[in-house]
Amino acid sequence: MDRREAMLRELNLYPAWVRREPVPDAVSLSHADSVSAMPEAISVKEEGGTELPLFEQPAPTVQKSAEDSLREFQMKIAGGPLADTDWPELKEKVMGCELCGLRAGCTQTVFGSGNAAADWLFIGEAPGVDEDATGEPFVGHAGHLLDNMLLAIRLKRSEVYIANVIKCRPPEDRHPHVGEIDACLPYLRRQIDLIRPKIIVALGKTAASALLETDATIASLRGQLHEYKGIPVVVTFHPAYLLRSPMEKAKAWQDLCLAVQTMR
Repeated sequence: MDRREAMLRELNLYPAWVRREPVPDAVSLSHADSVSAMPEAISVKEEGGTELPLFEQPAPTVQKSAEDSLREFQMKIAGGPLADTDWPELKEKVMGCELCGLRAGCTQTVFGSGNAAADWLFIGEAPGVDEDATGEPFVGHAGHLLDNMLLAIRLKRSEVYIANVIKCRPPEDRHPHVGEIDACLPYLRRQIDLIRPKIIVALGKTAASALLETDATIASLRGQLHEYKGIPVVVTFHPAYLLRSPMEKAKAWQDLCLAVQTMR
């Protein structure tokens, strides 16, 4: 199953209909099963041999292709294309979005924060419990570590922009599903278009995979420059991972140094 079909299945958009398998003659059917297994027409003969139809099934709906379903799905995102959406309208659309279902289970959306004209854009995965409570990205322990990482390269939070791929907290802080990522990614892409950063730092695999459209590991993506629409992208570990694996902080420092060198 490819990535597109998996996303469509997860959002109940694929397949549009499923052909019923023929029922073996030897199987005894219940009343409900008998109705679903009826032939297209049932008839009896009146006197004189004329056939009178008693039941006729409607013609089956033509099955949509995966491409057609995906196009319909994309047009539902935020009510249509986001190409002309400005900051206030984009934020309003994020707040009212219920496409993937995460909005119903979180306190509020976490749009992003910082300098909307920043040269540096840091992108994480999704809000956690602290972010869900405050409406701001990276405010818990991981956020404190991110602040220290910024200070290490002589940056302040007010000088950069910080956002997540997903704008709503997933239940139990689980990793977002592919359908949720695909539903929310257009908002992030529009944020990038509006900010026009000179460099993007992808914090963790979810951010890197979404931006670069790859399933490669963090280990294979680190230590080199990537590109998103002509913008250099540096991939490093998510601060939450660094809290669990402090020995990897030296590698994260190398990644930040690469980003600084790129900006010179």
